[in-house]
Amino acid sequence: MAKEAIETGTEDTLAYEDDGIVVITLNRPQARNAMSGDMNAGLEKTLDYAERAGHVRAIVLTGAGGAFCAGGDVKGMAGGGGGGGAGPSLDERIHTQRLNQRNTAGRMYLMPKPVIASLPGPAAGAGLSLALAADLRIMADTAFITSAFARVGFSGDYGGSFFLSHLVGSGKAKELYFLSDRVSAEECLRLGIANQVVPAAELEEATIALARRLASGPPVAYRYMKENFNRAAMGADVIECLDLEATHHVHAGLTEDHREAAKAFVEKREPTFVGR
Repeated sequence: MAKEAIETGTEDTLAYEDDGIVVITLNRPQARNAMSGDMNAGLEKTLDYAERAGHVRAIVLTGAGGAFCAGGDVKGMAGGGGGGGAGPSLDERIHTQRLNQRNTAGRMYLMPKPVIASLPGPAAGAGLSLALAADLRIMADTAFITSAFARVGFSGDYGGSFFLSHLVGSGKAKELYFLSDRVSAEECLRLGIANQVVPAAELEEATIALARRLASGPPVAYRYMKENFNRAAMGADVIECLDLEATHHVHAGLTEDHREAAKAFVEKREPTFVGR
């Protein structure tokens, strides 16, 4: 199947699908892919499509021009001013922010399909939070992350405090937020933030290879695996986790995919999963 462009509604977010994989590119390279309203709207639209489309098996989020995402557009904030004219109320601004976060980082985290963040370069602030919302992260060896929030007087958004705490523990997460130091790709690998680090020139190829491996896997089992891990991360106790695993495990055992995998195991071949 040839690559097919996905209409995102904006040039700030580009996307295509290819053989069950949706690749989304944050596309403001002149601003290191700092977020814009259009970018967030395009990301929301594409994630909605990817989640609903039954033939889509895996999602990749990356950035154009050698960066992943610089987070909020600080230059735009500095130049925007705070006065003049009637604008949204404080409550309206908070609600809009909540919706943006739920429909981007929240959707990536809760989506019942594997999501990969591919970092060709820096991920900062809310851009880091987007990367942390993915299930797996693959980084170029020249990439780095930084929370950056403390440097611009923000407390943090897009779920980064939740995602990072569960990856590295509360103490280390607080350190990364309070100090806002740069963390190299190799250190991210050591901390468990990155799953793979590859030479920058090989990032795209390695990312697609990983996405293809996931796309050829068992979609129903992946859906249940992801829900099991998410429930545990969101505070389910051990009995809830045991019971949920039992329910999902028995359900998965009734699928065509399980029967095909068992048959393939006996026949010493790779299974072909159909998602039911």
